[in-house]
Amino acid sequence: KAKSLKKRVTSYTKLARQSNRMRRMIMETASMEFVTTHTEAEALLLEADFIKRYRPRYNILLRDDKSFPSILLTGDHAFPQVLKHRGAQTRKGDYFGPFASVWAVNETLATLQRAFLLRSCSDTVFAARTRPCLQHQIKRCSAPCVDRISETDYQASVADARAFLTGGSRKIQQQFADLMQEASDAEAFEQAAGYRDRIRALTRIQARHGINLQGIGEADVIAVHQAGGQTCVQVFFFRAGANYGNRAYFPSHSRDDDAEMVLDAFLGQFYSKALPPKTVMVSHSPPNRQLMGEALSVRAGRTVRLMRPQRGSKRNLVKHALANALDALGRRMAESASQRRLLEGLALALDLDGAPERIEVYDNSHVSGTKAVGAMIVAGPEGFIKKAYRK
Repeated sequence: KAKSLKKRVTSYTKLARQSNRMRRMIMETASMEFVTTHTEAEALLLEADFIKRYRPRYNILLRDDKSFPSILLTGDHAFPQVLKHRGAQTRKGDYFGPFASVWAVNETLATLQRAFLLRSCSDTVFAARTRPCLQHQIKRCSAPCVDRISETDYQASVADARAFLTGGSRKIQQQFADLMQEASDAEAFEQAAGYRDRIRALTRIQARHGINLQGIGEADVIAVHQAGGQTCVQVFFFRAGANYGNRAYFPSHSRDDDAEMVLDAFLGQFYSKALPPKTVMVSHSPPNRQLMGEALSVRAGRTVRLMRPQRGSKRNLVKHALANALDALGRRMAESASQRRLLEGLALALDLDGAPERIEVYDNSHVSGTKAVGAMIVAGPEGFIKKAYRK
């Protein structure tokens, strides 16, 4: 991308000024195509899209491009359903996330069911029920399918769940505590015990996810650590003051790409699929920080603040993310070394010319000659390559 294509293309003719990676790329270039955009921010987003689509050899590549799971409170039914969601947000309702892992989503969903007794069944199952299901028996659903709760009371539970997911955890806990006391005073001890269990569920998830962190509303914290020619990008997700978990990424790049360059490429590719939060805090300043902020704002349809904190609690969050990036990269390098030794041992045992770069394992199953299924898993020098699995 460039304001002046003439200057950019001319710069590629001066090989002595280029890095080894750029020299190799220039020598292999056969033709060029140009796309004109209205703004620099649009060009930056388009570049990130092209990199993810075509995966060019000499660009920094984000290898893990899976979408993140979230929680959906549906809005197209009188008795809303709470469920795990991944992908485009096309169904009417309220979406909460992203969560860093499926485990974090499942844990939060279980808490929502224990605390607010919301249904998780599909609309089809809901319409077909004639008696309460197992979820009601284990006190994880209020059984609206068979009129065990009124629509008004169920909607009140939905409102409480929504408040909990948007940062109102303490208020909801106090509300349940008051109701528990009222039930106890009325000697409705079974009802009081139910509220006690719901408070415990909320307290457990609050302690686990650090809910109501002061000064942190909706933000991603992104830190970069490099060692041995490799890079780890650690991303922490904070929504409504809650820590929704973290995930480590290991982009593919040239050894001479510094942390700032890797971060710049990572931001463009990462947020081409994920919706940027209101604030993105980073450990390094990307080369085009202001332009990247504008591009993220265009992507989100609102202002996104891209910042590198220098002091205070926000800086401490970045330091914490950096420590996690350092640990994750150290583990990965140790695992890679172990994998390399195993592959070298395999090459020696099988008298191969060198360590195998790719190993495929196949398995076929059938039921008395019918319903045949075949599967392939793939491994390489860095472990299992799950995106190459086939069924």
